[in-house]
Amino acid sequence: MKNSFGNNITVTIFGESHGEYIGAVLDGIPSGIAVDTDFIKKQLDKRRPHGTISTSRAEEDNFKIISGLNGGITCGTPLCILVENSNIRSKDYENTILKPRPSHADYSLFCKYGQEGILPGGGHSSGRITVALVAVGAIALSVLKSKGIFIGTHIKQIGDIKDREFADLTSDIDNLNDMKFAVLDEKAKEKMMEKINSAKSQNDSIGGVLETVISGLPAGVGEPWFDSLEGVISHAVFSVPGVKGIEFGAGFSVGLMQGSEANDEFFYENGEVRTKTNNSGGILGGISNGQPVVFRTALKPTPTISKEQDTVDLKEKINAKLLATGRHDPCIVHRARVVTDSVTALAVLDMLCEKYGRDGLK
Repeated sequence: MKNSFGNNITVTIFGESHGEYIGAVLDGIPSGIAVDTDFIKKQLDKRRPHGTISTSRAEEDNFKIISGLNGGITCGTPLCILVENSNIRSKDYENTILKPRPSHADYSLFCKYGQEGILPGGGHSSGRITVALVAVGAIALSVLKSKGIFIGTHIKQIGDIKDREFADLTSDIDNLNDMKFAVLDEKAKEKMMEKINSAKSQNDSIGGVLETVISGLPAGVGEPWFDSLEGVISHAVFSVPGVKGIEFGAGFSVGLMQGSEANDEFFYENGEVRTKTNNSGGILGGISNGQPVVFRTALKPTPTISKEQDTVDLKEKINAKLLATGRHDPCIVHRARVVTDSVTALAVLDMLCEKYGRDGLK
């Protein structure tokens, strides 16, 4: 398995959904950086389930940092975080372990690793593993904040219900980062939650779209050809379970434009180069141009639903029916939001290190 990400600052994740611990090792962080454990707790709380729109599997997410710190300050060695699993019900999967859930990773895991790769709750492919990414991502977000770089994500769409667009980036990002259900319009929040509860009442699930903005990123970050800024961010974002698409700036709609419509014209403002529009999403030629980096990610509906579906029995090698049991989210979009912030921060931090070196992060 390839469980590590990054060239200069790397994160390696480990653990299984129903194992004793989930964890991550963050390597390459320079010495002398303060680690705010209260902020880590706050970020983990955003990922936890909340109310009727989430799974009933609620973990405390108690964590401990077992290496890499000296008095709360990084000492330059690998930093390891462990998060405890405590609310486990593996018996929910006893009768369906070799009946792969449609559109879940069960079958592809079986093809790659055999029966040993099929573990309760999705094993290492479970969304539960993202708790480790959020824990180390909180450290990356803190470092970026100290450099004047801020990341914010809102729920742009659930089903056919849409949130408003970004307006005042500083204010919007500040507000979003204090929310558990991150929207810019409270009216949209009510309608989105109704949509999720409606899907749940039908024993079904629903997908959605997240929109992320990176504000304050300097121009010149990115390593073309093959480590372009959007390429590295996409690499990280596709590690978030359920993500099936990503687009930057105007995205696929640029294919419907003429050059005069799509081009972002330049101008000077207070001695700095700006663009009149941002159809490129803050990236040109794989390199940041100093404008806000904007991208959207599409997340599929949770594949595990409480409706009978067609599947196969991998043991008997026959067609079968599946009625999934266990505790699952009717929608993962609102919980995936903080995971997206976290992996984006890790990607951007790695790219900044490429440009400025590790000491430049202090």
